[in-house]
Amino acid sequence: MKKTFLLLMLLGFGIFAIAQSNYTLKPGIRTAKAVNKMAVGYEPSNMSIYPKAVNQQLSTPEFKNTDFVNVIDIGTAANAYSYGYGGGQKTIIWADDALKTITNVHRMGGALDPNGYSGDLGYDISTDAGLSWSNMNEIYLALENSGGQWFADAARYPNHAIYNPPGNTDPNNAYMTFFVPTTRETNGTTWGGYAYGRARIGDNTDTTRHIEDSRPADDVMLYIPDGFTITRLGDAWVTDINQDWSTGTVVYLGQVYVRHGIWDEVEEDYFYDELFFDLSTIDDSRPTNTKVAFAPDGMTGWICALADNGEVSISQNRSYFPILWKTDDAGETWSDPISVALAGDEGIGGVQNFLSDEELAELFEAPIPDRDEIEFTTAFDFDLHVDAFGNPHIAVIVGITGSTPYTIITERSVVTDYIFTAAVDITSFDGGDSWVAHEMGRLKTFRGEFGTDFTEDNRIQIASSWDGTKMFVTWLDTDLPGVLDNNQPDIWCRGLDVSVNTLTTVNGENSPYNVTEFSEGMWQAYFQCTSHYVFTNDNGWTIPITYEDIDPSDPLIPVQYKYITDFSVPLDEFLYFSVEDVASGMSGFEVSQNHPNPATSETSFNISLDQSQNISVEVFNITGQKVFEIPTKSFTAGIHPVTLDVSFLTSGIYFYKITTADESVSHKMIVE
Repeated sequence: MKKTFLLLMLLGFGIFAIAQSNYTLKPGIRTAKAVNKMAVGYEPSNMSIYPKAVNQQLSTPEFKNTDFVNVIDIGTAANAYSYGYGGGQKTIIWADDALKTITNVHRMGGALDPNGYSGDLGYDISTDAGLSWSNMNEIYLALENSGGQWFADAARYPNHAIYNPPGNTDPNNAYMTFFVPTTRETNGTTWGGYAYGRARIGDNTDTTRHIEDSRPADDVMLYIPDGFTITRLGDAWVTDINQDWSTGTVVYLGQVYVRHGIWDEVEEDYFYDELFFDLSTIDDSRPTNTKVAFAPDGMTGWICALADNGEVSISQNRSYFPILWKTDDAGETWSDPISVALAGDEGIGGVQNFLSDEELAELFEAPIPDRDEIEFTTAFDFDLHVDAFGNPHIAVIVGITGSTPYTIITERSVVTDYIFTAAVDITSFDGGDSWVAHEMGRLKTFRGEFGTDFTEDNRIQIASSWDGTKMFVTWLDTDLPGVLDNNQPDIWCRGLDVSVNTLTTVNGENSPYNVTEFSEGMWQAYFQCTSHYVFTNDNGWTIPITYEDIDPSDPLIPVQYKYITDFSVPLDEFLYFSVEDVASGMSGFEVSQNHPNPATSETSFNISLDQSQNISVEVFNITGQKVFEIPTKSFTAGIHPVTLDVSFLTSGIYFYKITTADESVSHKMIVE
């Protein structure tokens, strides 16, 4: 029996190998691979040790009338490394819509802190939704110095968020809480520890400080956390990759390392437990990035890693894809890993079909492979959010794997003038049972290089409205004639309404916004950071975004942080219906049963079409009286989620009726 099973396995691998060799990429195609984080990890220290600076209050500079968006100066730092590196987009700015407060965390030094040390930590804050700022509020000091130029507890790439106690409406009574890696060398390299604590926003002298070290004997190695969030229930969550760099080579230890922080009301501070999420990968290859996020209810949460665990046959030993864990009980329990196939028979149509046939012909020797035979991959960093319905949103760059495993093709198409990648939002309509991808925008460039060892890719990030019904994806891209590298970036953004599955448009066109076009940040919006949440305004949503004003040839000199005050997305620009291409086997016109059912506030269902149709949605009570309708709109072929607000309806039985030009489908729903 065992011999028969082994034979079948060998035959399977043989068939798999043949399937992978059915096509050939043309020679000389440009690719990129994940950054070696060892190289960027050893950041030079300051040349000398300085006393710490005092906090400063800055007024808002005058706006330039010629700007499309207005940009102001906020804090400064000793060098550009505070905001990250390849894949370094942390939780760096945080907006609390209920408090109308926004914070920007960074290391100290620079023009506003001329004698400051880069291993100290501070933040900039606005309590009026970004109109005026208090900058350089210092909350963490590096103290452990035995002489020379180095502090062992120097802070590096920071994460942070705002904790707002239940019922509080005064920003001064809220807390800025931080979580940073340090340079304590307790794992045999430059790294080896965490520092975390909090500062009372109304009194920055009221701070806490905790230091933890790696435990090599227990195979617990603390490096640079990628993921950080605070849920609306007040819990803090951190994700890192358990790995060992002590030999000079990255050795992945097979786990995503997770910290869970619980607020202690007596101590007024977070205290953290640790969890280990086992994640076996092909050849023990290191995941490239991890993130954590929760829905507005604080109960449904997701952790995600980009890796290859061997569960997607076409990607095995070749490509990265998302792997997720889910909780429905605020993190008390978590699911087994959920692999999201981008490629193959079970792949996502929105990923497999964003490239045209003409573009595929530029990449492959004849015969051009079918799309479900192509090895699609994610790039190497991403961001994560969870919407009002508990569904995850993975903002990531996708493309085609190069000839070398775990690379992504970054060649530019002659046909379209885009590189063969797209910024997408990968999400689910049903809590993770099936997956779709919304194309947010095509790219002209992929990676920027600054100095000798400092790189950054498109730095894709995702924010949401406070209620979780709108998602906003941002990224960096350089759109200049003849420029192939992402060294002169603008910030791009696109919004998604998850209730009706529509994307924002620009002048009615299916395209993203160029946020920094004709502004001070045009062609130089380096290392942008987007808040996890956005602000609600009278007409839509204001997206808080910062970036670094740097000398791109020398990231080690002081930098100025910039804040974009007024990039807003109005409600009436969510006009483009977005769905993935129709999966094979879908027939005709189908309408799913709504969920949840019974419903109390909102309920959702899917409309599936095999061709474009004009669709109307009507809701009737049990007597046949129409109580609600969505006017007729044009829907393209695909799967369309529709969310109904039923909070205004009295308890009872209702029917929702979906009508095309040729037929209609009705389902019963219950409102409690």
